[in-house]
Amino acid sequence: MSTRFAHFMSAVFHPLLMPTLLFALLLFRVPAVLGLDAFSVSLRLSLLILIFVGTFMTPTLLIYYLFRTGYVKNLKMTTLSDRRLPYFLTALVYTITAYLFTYQMQGLSSLAPEVGTLIASIAVSILLVGLISLSWQISAHCVGIAGVVGVIGGLMLKFSITDLFFPLLLLVMLTGFVASARLRLNAHNPAQILAGLALGLTVSLLTVVWLI
Repeated sequence: MSTRFAHFMSAVFHPLLMPTLLFALLLFRVPAVLGLDAFSVSLRLSLLILIFVGTFMTPTLLIYYLFRTGYVKNLKMTTLSDRRLPYFLTALVYTITAYLFTYQMQGLSSLAPEVGTLIASIAVSILLVGLISLSWQISAHCVGIAGVVGVIGGLMLKFSITDLFFPLLLLVMLTGFVASARLRLNAHNPAQILAGLALGLTVSLLTVVWLI
């Protein structure tokens, strides 16, 4: 794998983009899982945009503010000192987003509480990454994409959803590419990659089994 391709994979499959990828698959591939199969495509697209704003745009702008004010030295957050505050604040943003989707969006909350539940589970994963990052640089990229794999695989097994087989197969292949990219860039060692994959899969699978 070339360094350029490794950078491309790391950017496209950035951890903050994984919730948007996950909900894009669910909303337009199996909307019935979220209780939104009766919703129009335009309404589901509007919901996806709200998720994108809450899970990507808001924390991205927050991290950029931390960079501009000197709390974060490098936007790539390659050191433990750069990672801690952004992860804790991002977990807080995701928690607030989950709360808004669960309790404040009238007309949607009663139909799709699973949206808030899944975002809350991602908040838990981010919080755990932040705690681990107090002393060890676990791979957030692997946590993110493994979380998507865990949710898709868990839903497919729990509800026998055959429409998710090929997306799951593609996601597993992409997970391998992302893990290889992080190793190629010397961003993490194999232990940190495996720990990230294990954390993402564990939290997402438990969420599907117990809460969905």
